[in-house]
Amino acid sequence: MAEDDRDDKRRPDPDALLALAKKDRRGKLTVFLGAAPGVGKTYAMLSRARRLKADGVDIVIGVVEAHGRDETAALLTGLEVLPRARVAHRGRMLEEFDLDAALARKPRIVVVDELAHSNPEGSRHPKRYQDIGELIDAGIDVWTALNIQHLESLADLVAQITGVTVRERVPDLVLKRADEVLLVDLPPSELIERLKEGKVYLPESASRAVDRFFRLGNLTALRELALRRTADRVDDQMVDYLKQNAIEGPWATGERLIVCVGPDDLSEKVVRVASRLASGLNAAWIVVSIERADREVETSARLQRIDALFRLAEQLGAETRRIVGNDFVEEILKLARREHATQIVIGAKWRSGIARLLFRSLPHALARRAAGIGVYMVTPERAAEERPKRLRPSTVSLATVRMSAAIAVGFVAATTVIGKMIAAFVNLPNISLLFLLAVLGAAVTGGYLSAFLAALLSTVAYNFFFIDPLHNFAISTPHGVFALLAFLVVAMVAGGFASRIREQAEVARVRATALQSLHDFSRKLSGAAKTDDAIWLAASQLQASLRRNIVLLLPEGDDLRIAVAWPPDTELDVTDLTAARWAQDKREPAGHGTGTLPNSRFEFRPLLGPHAALGVCGIEQTGEPLDINAERALAAILDQTAIALDRSRLAEESVLQAAKLEGERYREALLSSISHDLRTPLATITGAVTSLRQLGDRMSPESRDDLLQSIEEESGRMSRFVANLLDMTRIEAGTLKPKHDWVDVADAIQSAVERTRKHAGGRLIETGIAADLPLIEGDSVLFGQVVFNLLDNAVKYGGSEPINVYARRDGQDVLISVTDLGKGIPAEDLERIFEKFYRRGRPDGRAPGTGLGLSIARGFVEAMGGRIHAESPAVRKKGTRIVMRFPAVDQGKVQKTS
Repeated sequence: MAEDDRDDKRRPDPDALLALAKKDRRGKLTVFLGAAPGVGKTYAMLSRARRLKADGVDIVIGVVEAHGRDETAALLTGLEVLPRARVAHRGRMLEEFDLDAALARKPRIVVVDELAHSNPEGSRHPKRYQDIGELIDAGIDVWTALNIQHLESLADLVAQITGVTVRERVPDLVLKRADEVLLVDLPPSELIERLKEGKVYLPESASRAVDRFFRLGNLTALRELALRRTADRVDDQMVDYLKQNAIEGPWATGERLIVCVGPDDLSEKVVRVASRLASGLNAAWIVVSIERADREVETSARLQRIDALFRLAEQLGAETRRIVGNDFVEEILKLARREHATQIVIGAKWRSGIARLLFRSLPHALARRAAGIGVYMVTPERAAEERPKRLRPSTVSLATVRMSAAIAVGFVAATTVIGKMIAAFVNLPNISLLFLLAVLGAAVTGGYLSAFLAALLSTVAYNFFFIDPLHNFAISTPHGVFALLAFLVVAMVAGGFASRIREQAEVARVRATALQSLHDFSRKLSGAAKTDDAIWLAASQLQASLRRNIVLLLPEGDDLRIAVAWPPDTELDVTDLTAARWAQDKREPAGHGTGTLPNSRFEFRPLLGPHAALGVCGIEQTGEPLDINAERALAAILDQTAIALDRSRLAEESVLQAAKLEGERYREALLSSISHDLRTPLATITGAVTSLRQLGDRMSPESRDDLLQSIEEESGRMSRFVANLLDMTRIEAGTLKPKHDWVDVADAIQSAVERTRKHAGGRLIETGIAADLPLIEGDSVLFGQVVFNLLDNAVKYGGSEPINVYARRDGQDVLISVTDLGKGIPAEDLERIFEKFYRRGRPDGRAPGTGLGLSIARGFVEAMGGRIHAESPAVRKKGTRIVMRFPAVDQGKVQKTS
């Protein structure tokens, strides 16, 4: 057992193997990383490219920026350089990297310089690293160059070191996913010397660069950052190798961070610090935002701020979570314990002395209760702390203040009048309770602001009108002062609770409405069996929930088609359709507000099924972005729609599969029948003919007659077999068109009986036909074939007992039955005997015939307007009776026609 445990521990990590398999299917990214411009990244990249080109490797230059350096430009000689695309931008023509040309050329390696470059407006992707991502997905290896200051997580640190804010940034996730990171290093003193010699920038720019960015201290700090980040990447690669090969080694310590953010200014710094901390510890990290469960306190601006922080965190490699709860400390600790977090990172702002005494801050509350979990506090810059506090502009509109004041004044005025009327008749010492009711009424009607104003006005009115001396704000007794202060406190507390209850009720109503809407949509969607029904339901629900133009596209061949749009005249231009195709192919959002074709009017989100994108939903993004409730509704509707589309797809596939299986079963039965029912008579005929040719003169006349009779019988059997196949083909193709003549049932039955007796081997067939049997309307040839097929079936399966054929009138119908006395048919198979290729029993080890006789009989009968069914047992608990009914022809109609 111990040996097995050691073997289990030495098994490769399945997640590492899966990641390795995914890398093998994609192109590889090589990043030439430098501490600053001019260290020789592009030069090293082109030198290596020339060596590979000389070895016969298919390598091309997508784009390279020489920046006026002659030695760098000279390295392009002899290398294939893709033509650049000309793009109009703000009245100028720019030459940019041609992504489509690189995809069409599809070399083994393409060199794309300047990883952090921003593309002009109107490009497929706003950033060059996204172009590189598409090349890698297409299986093309990419070489690129990057300076360390362009990493997103280091942007604030670089700005602090150099005093220069870097605008063009690359998510850390791009570097983390690189297959190879090559550090191109140069001592700071040599780099400064190169800059002065004009080998980095043109002379007119070099002096400014030395004064602002290229200082010895700056370059040394940037060099340290580049070395550290390269070392972290090498360590990640080493850990991946150990996991993939089940080698025991210096494993990571398993650190895991929970990062708490909010809509404040400090949270961006918290995310960046946490990213650097996670990178240094080689730890996974989760960024979490908490919102209150009992009320909606998030404004549109705050939600946009949270969304921006989440996007930044995801770019830096974090997971993101939203949590709903009232006790923030408990929710954070619950998540930390569930995720086995070792540290919590949170921002800690400066607070005044009074605030520190009265209220415990969230970071300190976490530090007090986070037993066994480290709490890392990120503080703002000292300059930010020392800046004087400015009053934030009120988020309450003037109209809201006026409405709240009007409600408070109305309630207090009405209560004062009622109190004075009561005091005129009765002297009540607790008249203040009336004003408490006024505060509660204002809170329920207008919210907390109305309750606060009503409490103040009630205190003033109670003092002025009901506390001695009246009509004066003076208070004559000390206990009156205490009562008035107590009333003010109670009124404010009660008003706060009442307004909170009102807010909670409103939040509950909004959420219940949304939940009921989603429930109704899910119930309707569950009854939609067809794809078109599900799409129309989804479009109407989305439009009603979001109040925006909606378009839903479904795959059609290799492209997308607009399945439904609301309003119906909504159209998509080329950019919109390209973004929709991208969302379908890459299974990720595209269009407005995303990193792919952001100039589109629509944001396209894929409808993700278990195995592929089932379609694309486009939401027109005009004006304000979707709030959190609309985002939740959108996500829920898209998920439900994807499930419905997948269910519809599976239903259609199951129908096709059932038809395919049925066809396979028919083909197998047909081949089996042909192999037996054609081979047997052919073998008999071939044997008889061979015998006649070889022994004809020496055979007796009786033997020759027997052989000729066998040839005749087997030929007739083959003829009937082929005729049945042709008849079944006519029925299946719908080309069977029976004649509409008068059919004498008695004559047709007698003809069929005589025909059967010829090949039935003397089998006894009894008939009973009523004398007054009327005519029926139909085809006499088809009717005779039906009776013959029924008799032939009775001969095969009816044993040695006589076969009975009866015909009589039954009301307005003519009833014909064929009865045998065989072993009968089980009740569950009475309908199946009319199916194609169905056979019951094996009289001689294998039932003769194809199993088409009864199926053809049903097709002929129904084509002539009749009905047919089987009954078993027929007589004395055995046998089978097959009954046909045809409408009788009125005798007067026959005479009139004659």
